[in-house]
Amino acid sequence: MSTAFDHPEYNYKVVRQFAIMTVVWGIVGMAVGVLIAAQLAWPALNFDTPWLSFGRLRPLHTNAVIFAFGGSALFATSYYIVQRTCRTRLFSDTLASFTFWGWNAIIVAAAITLPMGFTSAKEYAELEWPIDIAVALVWVAYVINFLGTIAIRKESHIYVANWFFAAFMIMVAILYIGNNLAVPVSMFKAYSIYAGTVDAMVQWWWGHNAVGFFLTAGFLGIMYYFVPKQAGRPVYSYRLSIVHFWALISIYVWAGGHHLHYSALPDWAQTAGMIMSLILLAPSWGGMINGMMTLSGAWHKLRNDPILRFLVVSLSFYGMSTFEGPMMSIKTVNALSHNTDWTIGHVHSGALGWVAMVSIGALYHLIPIMFGRKAGDMHSVKLINVHFWLSTIGTVLYIAAMWVNGIMQGLMWRAVNADGTLTYSFVESVEASHGGYVVRVIGGALFLLGMVLMAYNVYMTVRTANKEAENAVPAQA
Repeated sequence: MSTAFDHPEYNYKVVRQFAIMTVVWGIVGMAVGVLIAAQLAWPALNFDTPWLSFGRLRPLHTNAVIFAFGGSALFATSYYIVQRTCRTRLFSDTLASFTFWGWNAIIVAAAITLPMGFTSAKEYAELEWPIDIAVALVWVAYVINFLGTIAIRKESHIYVANWFFAAFMIMVAILYIGNNLAVPVSMFKAYSIYAGTVDAMVQWWWGHNAVGFFLTAGFLGIMYYFVPKQAGRPVYSYRLSIVHFWALISIYVWAGGHHLHYSALPDWAQTAGMIMSLILLAPSWGGMINGMMTLSGAWHKLRNDPILRFLVVSLSFYGMSTFEGPMMSIKTVNALSHNTDWTIGHVHSGALGWVAMVSIGALYHLIPIMFGRKAGDMHSVKLINVHFWLSTIGTVLYIAAMWVNGIMQGLMWRAVNADGTLTYSFVESVEASHGGYVVRVIGGALFLLGMVLMAYNVYMTVRTANKEAENAVPAQA
């Protein structure tokens, strides 16, 4: 059924659907995150209920934020960008609809099964085998639809954002399917075809590249389209964007071994992961610098444009987290940071500061267009500005608390007395971490509050657009 907002040439319906669900799943995923953060500060919030325990809600939080919120943002923006830059409608409206309903059905299935305790216990791959098969089917449909659209393009040039999207889609398909190969033993249980150390290596081949391709390459596709659009400036260096692309996808795939330092993984493989992680700093910063320099001649716009602020500050966090990651992969640094809250802080500087903020900026630009308004013409610019400061302050509080906690924990765990006994018990390190956990809850709650304001702003924008469309109908008759 067509609506007043359907585009005569492009499929905007699926973009609208995914854009709205990005906001919805963002609130859900971040609300679960705030709850489990509060549980670490005040354990009674587990309510002695198994399906509300940290161990079950934590994978629900990561899956909801990465795949529900982040995934929906990627679907929405990639479907929009590929149509606009190829000047053609999506390859298949049926496949587009299938990916929307299929992806959201998978998210609901995850929200049911993970709190019930059905899990493969693999990081970012916790879902059990029936849902894994559904993920693979929906994802392959997504890849076919995207690449099919590029194949029928009316614009001979393939814009760089589409290169990043294509790489992220193809690699996620290979990595996810490869890591989740398993032998089912019941309806909700399967065992990996890999064993021991090989299983761990394949898992982090997926796990780190879920970060590298899903949470980096995909969102760089968003950056390369929406930063120039919102700034009203061309990409600073198109040549650098191509070098950035090939260097990033060539190097990232080798870095997963740094998650297994001081483990049973062969030492050469650990060292190779560390070296490739350090090399990765160059293309990562190449992309960050390219995004930042795109604002040359447009820096004054930051004074009055909170959408552009979201996009630029997200690049700052991207630069920071892609410096921190390679540093933490160095074995001597990792000996201090591993299994501490420092790692949690690093992950969230990327997840909140980079992924969430670039997505939010892109959505503020995109959603008005989907409902017949000008780019960025949201109901309230003031609310966008408040949202920006809530997100920025919330992220800084979160990661600063985790940095302090993490370094403190690492130092306490390795402190020894003159006779070689441990200076502190593990319980003492947990007790000392309490203040940081409270600050983290505050930071996460601020970020969540910003998402709630965004939902209200989006609702009012859509409502106003609907009224405008209704009033315009008699005038056209």
